[in-house]
Amino acid sequence: MTIQRRLARAEFVLTRDYPVPVERVWDAFAEEDQKLSWWGAGDAIEAREWAFDFLVGGRDVAEGKFHNGPVSRYEATYTDIVEHARIVTTYDMWLDGVHMSTSVASLEFEPIDAGTRFTHAEFGLFFDQFWADGTGREAGTRGLLKALGNYLA
Repeated sequence: MTIQRRLARAEFVLTRDYPVPVERVWDAFAEEDQKLSWWGAGDAIEAREWAFDFLVGGRDVAEGKFHNGPVSRYEATYTDIVEHARIVTTYDMWLDGVHMSTSVASLEFEPIDAGTRFTHAEFGLFFDQFWADGTGREAGTRGLLKALGNYLA
């Protein structure tokens, strides 16, 4: 079977207000033990590989197998970190060993009277059979931000 070569682009911006100080939201990303507590698919996935290197040029890896499903792999490189202000990454995703996408994401942390305004902006390229997955990525990110909110509560 021949794979049809396609490329799709998707971008989205999600903003959430969390009723905790910027430092608390920041630490949920910057401290490995905290990120492990909320990041990923929770009980839906069996963890296989994890790496955490929170510095400019550092790499994160999260790989796991969904129960009765595919293996998902995330590899990110931190390209910019400004403490308590922003994190910028480029990251790639694989599904069962097939490269599905490359994205650039920015995470912004803004103090507001009620706590922290967090903004996730992302631009992604989706390859070949995954060309229609842009909306799925946004939905997955919404799930992560919900998990972050639950963790911070």
